[in-house]
Amino acid sequence: MCEIKKTTTFIKKLINLKTIGLLSDTHNYIDDVVYTFFSNCDEIWHAGDFGNIETADKLAKFKPLKGVYGNIDDHNVRNVYPEFIRFNCEGVDTLITHIGGYPQHYNKNLLPVLKQNPPKLLITGHSHILRIMYDNKFNLLFINPGAAGNYGFHKQITMVRFVINKSEIKDVDVYDRARH
Repeated sequence: MCEIKKTTTFIKKLINLKTIGLLSDTHNYIDDVVYTFFSNCDEIWHAGDFGNIETADKLAKFKPLKGVYGNIDDHNVRNVYPEFIRFNCEGVDTLITHIGGYPQHYNKNLLPVLKQNPPKLLITGHSHILRIMYDNKFNLLFINPGAAGNYGFHKQITMVRFVINKSEIKDVDVYDRARH
C-alpha cells in the first residue's frame, strides 16, 4: 500500500497534477467529513475565518495547508496567515483572500489588483455562499467554497475539491449537506 501511494505521488508530480481541497469559514469547527472528502487531496486551501489557530493546526497536520486570515480570526491566526496570498500552482496563478466579493461585486480593496494583474483563479470566503463562476471581465475562475463550519446563517455545509492539471482547473466536486 505504501508503494502504491509513493508511485501515485511520483506520477502526479511528473504530469503536473495536483488535487486541492478548498474550504472557508470553519469558525473553530472541523467536521469529520473534511478528512474523508479531502483524503486524496495533495493540499488544503482555506479562504479565511479559521476561528482559531488550533483549527488551522489540525488542518495543517492532515495535509499541507495554504490559507488567509478572516475577519473573525485573532492575532494568533493573523501572525501565521496573511490577508492575501498569491502563488502559482502547477501553472495556475492563484489569489486567495477572505473578503473579496464576487464577480461584478468585488471588494474595493481587491479591484485594483484585478485591474492591474488578474489571477487565473480567485478564491474568497466570508459570504458563506458557495459560488463557482467564470468572470469574463477579468478572465478568471472565481470560487467561494461557502462555509464548512457550524456557525453563521448558512444552512448548508459546503466544500470544494478540484484538480489542477497542466495549468487547467478541472474535475470540480462540491460537498454539500444540510448543517446539523
